[in-house]
Parts: sequence; C-alpha cells; structure tokens
Amino acid sequence: MLAETTVLSRGFYQRPTAEVARDLLGKILARRTPGGVVAVRLDEVEAYLGADDPACHTFGGRRTPRTETMWGEAGRAYVYLVYGIHHCLNVVTVGEGVPEAILIRGGRPIAGVDLIRRRRGAGVGSAALADGPGKLCQALAVTRQDDGVDLCESKGGITIRTDGLTVPEDAVQRLPRVGVDYAGEAADWPLRMRLSVRLR
Repeated sequence: MLAETTVLSRGFYQRPTAEVARDLLGKILARRTPGGVVAVRLDEVEAYLGADDPACHTFGGRRTPRTETMWGEAGRAYVYLVYGIHHCLNVVTVGEGVPEAILIRGGRPIAGVDLIRRRRGAGVGSAALADGPGKLCQALAVTRQDDGVDLCESKGGITIRTDGLTVPEDAVQRLPRVGVDYAGEAADWPLRMRLSVRLR
C-alpha cells in the first residue's frame, strides 16, 4: 500500500501553519515498527501558532528542553507526554525560529489494523482505534523517543504521505480547539480541523 504513496517534502510544511493543517487532512501517517507497518488516514488535526498563541507551548517565546523541537526545522515530529500518561504527536511547521506545530488528533486505520488492535486492546471498537491524540500514538507506538524524528525521511520510521486523495473544502469542519480553556479567547479560534465525511 505504501508503495503507491509519496512522502511529503519539507516544502509542504514550510508554509503557514493553518494552511498545512488543512492540507494534512486525508494524508497518510505511516509508522514502520519491528512488528510491521501501520498507517492511518488523518481525519482530525489542530494548529498551534507559536509565540502569539496563548494555547501554544511556546507562547510568549517560551523555550524549554521539551519544546526545543518546535523551534527547529519544519517537518520534524514534536512528541510530548500529557498527564504523565498519553503521548501526543505534533508536526513542526514554518521553519527554524518560528515555534509552531500541528497536533495530530486522529486518524482512521488503513494498514496494519490487526497490529493496531493488539496495541489498543481487543475490546476497542473500530471507530475508537485512533480517534484521539493519545490513542493514535498508542496505535502507532509513538513515544517521546520519536521527538525530533524527520518526517520527510523514511529512515526515521515515521512519515506522512500522499496517495493523491483530494479533500474538498465542504468536507472540512473548522472548530474550536480542545482542552485549552486556559487560553481565553484563543481557545475558540477555529484551528481544529476535522473531516466531516469518510473518504476512501
């Protein structure tokens, strides 16, 4: 299946973050592991706009060991741990010195489904296998060790690919972000984007 796809180039990510987020919908996030290849078609993402975004980890120019990847090259994976339990995978955008990123909120498994089921648990329904950031990372075995991985190079083990699927604008919902009430008005910015229909 992946043989019929193309890894997204760095130039894809070196654009305004909200544009990249919208264009990630319908793309394929793939992970190679010793157990096999797993992949999901992305159906929900959430943009974070750096130093001027109160909901972003780098708001006000904050720079810490955890957020260092956000300050670097576009097309890198930024992975952090929330509540000390769940990993969250983000994609760094724009370019060095502009600490913006997109949280990968969910996807629909399209390859390695049996392996995903083993990771997520036998009792988990198909719709819930990767329909949240923590669930997606568990499904794809993404951890903090993957922080900084180059998504534009297959050797890193995690890539985002295209198979030529076009997502029409009327299939995209633009919604407030989730879990960032502390950010005031910024929590309501329509930077969470979700597919409203199932595409192939």
